[in-house]
Amino acid sequence: MKHLSGVDSAFLHLESPEMPMHIGSLNVLDLPEGYSGDFYEDTKAHIQQRMHLAEVFTRKLVLMPLDISNPVWVDDEDIDLDYHIRHVTLPKPGTNRQLQQYVARLHSSLLDRSRPLWEFFVIDGLKSGQVALYSKVHHAGIDGQAGVAVAKAIFDLEPTGRTVKPPRPRARRHEYQLGVAELLGAALRNTLHQSAGVVKSLPLIARSAKSALLPPKGASGKRDWSLPKDFKIFAPRTSLNVAITNQRTFAGRTVPLAEVKLIAKVLGVSLNDVVMATTAGGLRAYLKDNDELPDKPLIAAVPVSLRQEGDTTSNNQVSMVTMNLATNIRDPLQRIQKIHESSANTKLMMGRFKAAIPTDFPLPAAPWLMSALASLFSRSRLANVMPPLANLIISNVAGIPVQLYFAGAKVVSYYPVSIPAHSMALNVTVQSYNGRLDYGLIACRRALPDVNELADALLAEHRTLLELARAQLPAPVETMLAAAKAKPAPATTPARKRAKRVAVAT
Repeated sequence: MKHLSGVDSAFLHLESPEMPMHIGSLNVLDLPEGYSGDFYEDTKAHIQQRMHLAEVFTRKLVLMPLDISNPVWVDDEDIDLDYHIRHVTLPKPGTNRQLQQYVARLHSSLLDRSRPLWEFFVIDGLKSGQVALYSKVHHAGIDGQAGVAVAKAIFDLEPTGRTVKPPRPRARRHEYQLGVAELLGAALRNTLHQSAGVVKSLPLIARSAKSALLPPKGASGKRDWSLPKDFKIFAPRTSLNVAITNQRTFAGRTVPLAEVKLIAKVLGVSLNDVVMATTAGGLRAYLKDNDELPDKPLIAAVPVSLRQEGDTTSNNQVSMVTMNLATNIRDPLQRIQKIHESSANTKLMMGRFKAAIPTDFPLPAAPWLMSALASLFSRSRLANVMPPLANLIISNVAGIPVQLYFAGAKVVSYYPVSIPAHSMALNVTVQSYNGRLDYGLIACRRALPDVNELADALLAEHRTLLELARAQLPAPVETMLAAAKAKPAPATTPARKRAKRVAVAT
């Protein structure tokens, strides 16, 4: 058995019918030319051969007696693939909008906690002749970066796939029949282990906390204890900052990754800054069109990975920070520079504070305590009256830069589908894939019924930033040469010097 960490258990216990805590993805696939098989059956066979490559497929939860401690993961020795992998056919005409609406509906339902916490849906009936693969996995067992590791297990780099070594035969352990005494003993040992880990890391946490809380010294050698001018504890209230329902709406959009990199390079910002600025500009336009753009800037809650490089463990190693989206600034160039400044300050703070953030900690009676607080917050609808800490969630996941294949089909897109939350009814998650940057916008349908309008506004903001960046590029050589030839030379300039000047320009 394996215990959930403190962060893992939080995603489990904070879940409610209105706020399912699973993450997913939507892949559109090109079938092989001349394909005449049953792709649903091919998918089941493909996953069955690779389930042992990622433990998220083969483990399930066992609850502790009286919920005195967090559940444990155990191996499921009887996995029903017909339940976990399902087949859906869209009604005609099978548009992309229909596909995304159906994915939103599928994403609103809770996963069955008596089984491994994942589901795949093979969706056909698209008028393009393509098929889609929608997957969802509970966030208690996986974060964005661990999700990329799972993708590497089920996807291939060639349409012919690769040879996967079968798992070693193991004796059935019947862990689903664990006794009360065994579970209580495991809970006690895990609590002692967590406590020892916290005590052991206290010196490091103390040093990191001191470094983070003490402001750096200025040129005079004195510390500046004043808060940044744009520091805000709360975000301005918008229609996104309400208690949510379980109804979802989803929109996926794509921009070329090369264009995003061009914007970042020319404007002197990071790729993540461009994502933030694109989202901020789209939100500003959307809220302004609806006469609800606040005077104060919107604030984004941004997940930050605490995972060490090379760590592909199927758990959560993530924290959350807030960033100023500068939506009160009209000029896109000034806005993106303000976002760049806010991002730099956030990175500096996280670099100083990162080691002080624990991901595993003891919390007796966590299941009923956290679940009770989550239920109270949801049912009381406090999100409708409390000032929000942030307006929305924005996440940028580093994806896979090469072409992928699934069960012989070519993977065309990789739209992330994430989690809206109470008081933050919109989640914008972005993932790079094979020269693309795929935006996935998932929201509470009652709070944001026209999510496609917002998604189109994001694309318009991307085009605006691209035009502004291209305008700052040096003129192409051909343009400079043509201008030099068309411009009459001054009478006092010798012909030889004019020719020399044109040669230098080329």
